[in-house]
Amino acid sequence: MEWLSAENVVAVGTAVLGIVASGVMVWYERRTPRRKRIGYRVQMDNPIGDDVRSGRANRRLGLFDEVPGMSDATLVLLRIENDGSQSIADNDYTGRELHGLTAVFTDRTIRGVSVTQPVGTDHLMDHFTPAAGLGYDANTLRIPRVPLNPRDHFKLLVLLSGGDVGCDIRLIGGIRDGEVHPNRSATPDDKAPLFSRASRLITIMLTVCVVTLATIVVARDDTPPPIGCAHGTLTVTGSTAFAPVMEEAAQKYEKDCEGSKVVVDPHGSTAGVRELEAKGLASKKGSPAVVAMSDGPKPSDMPQLKEHRVALSVFAIVVNKGVGLKNLSTADVRRLYRGEIKNWRELGGPDVAVHLVSRDANSGTRQVFQRRVLKRGEIANSSVDCVHKDDPTAPVIRCELDSTDQVLSEVAEVPGAIGYSELTLASGAKGLHVLTLDGHTASVDAIEQGTSSYPYREIEYAYTYGMPPADSLTSSFLNYLTQGVGQDVIRVHGHIPCGTVEGIKLCT
Repeated sequence: MEWLSAENVVAVGTAVLGIVASGVMVWYERRTPRRKRIGYRVQMDNPIGDDVRSGRANRRLGLFDEVPGMSDATLVLLRIENDGSQSIADNDYTGRELHGLTAVFTDRTIRGVSVTQPVGTDHLMDHFTPAAGLGYDANTLRIPRVPLNPRDHFKLLVLLSGGDVGCDIRLIGGIRDGEVHPNRSATPDDKAPLFSRASRLITIMLTVCVVTLATIVVARDDTPPPIGCAHGTLTVTGSTAFAPVMEEAAQKYEKDCEGSKVVVDPHGSTAGVRELEAKGLASKKGSPAVVAMSDGPKPSDMPQLKEHRVALSVFAIVVNKGVGLKNLSTADVRRLYRGEIKNWRELGGPDVAVHLVSRDANSGTRQVFQRRVLKRGEIANSSVDCVHKDDPTAPVIRCELDSTDQVLSEVAEVPGAIGYSELTLASGAKGLHVLTLDGHTASVDAIEQGTSSYPYREIEYAYTYGMPPADSLTSSFLNYLTQGVGQDVIRVHGHIPCGTVEGIKLCT
């Protein structure tokens, strides 16, 4: 069966193992590591005399022959550590005696003791005094109540005589809510493991499962291309404000659908729809492979063009950063674009002349601005360079530019300049800032959530000449744009896809 594929089996197995392992580790965490624990281990037990009884003759170090009773001397290195997850205080030792722990060396006699501790724990040495209970008698060593943080340890180097190497060594004592237990033997420089053997085993198993699953997925890259891929060449023209969306969508479509080519060549919304109409009228094969993007609806004299609602775009009014104003009323914006306000000081700004930077007549962004904000057309063009007035009779300087990028660049460079743009491009531009309109912020999120009545917004349309065939590249690309991957691209660029639940309401 299809669901019993190798990657599915590994994926389900990994998930089950992960759930079981998590439960086991939670149980283990609650049952064991949270207890207070003192572990001990013998790191060295060596003879330093003749050790005749064991049959091993060792070269003596020092003059042990001159010391009575030291012919069978041995050295033991005993490590004592806090291997739990909680600190141990001096009052956690439960014995009634002054000392906390007792080390018993079976069949041997203690001759001397030296205490060592790791670097950074010098404070532990203050606890190893006779007054704190440190002392020995015969085969018994009394160890003080030493407070230990997790993973703290100290070592006792004990000189003994009598008995054989390897005789039983025990640490006796009690810990409140915990235990004293022997650890595995280790070399003097060995450290206690950071994770238990069970934890390491589970981690290795999970890692192997994940790597196996990833290998299967990579090796079996049999993902089918998007449904409805078509071959050929398609031209996308029209809106310059929406061009970044179309360029990325075209690149992704070409990557997913081999044998296709989508050329994005924007010239403005009006110019785009008129170019589409002209090619449609000249075409003898029905609908040409051309899509025209428009910021708003097409002119009413083009009945052959069929609309496809793609996204809701939000636009912004921008001013040069030197203007200083953050908000304008709709009434003030209309007065500005009628030429009634010539200097920003009339609106509480600096003593700087107003420069109107507009788009050309083919721009959908301009048409939306006139339709949604001004409720009328703009005044006549009076400047070529946006700086000098070519018409002395004009009330203010006003220039027209061919693209959104040109408008943003000019507004940023010319003191006192004001213009308009698609919101995402405006938000990332330097040298200018976006104005609020009647106190309403230009916000895609607020509009999508239905909490803003910001007016400067419009539906982005894709126009075709008639209805293209269902198996054509035009239909395939439009489906790609309005569904799945295309919706993600639209949203990333700061627009609201018309195909989403929220977008359907806003685009209707």
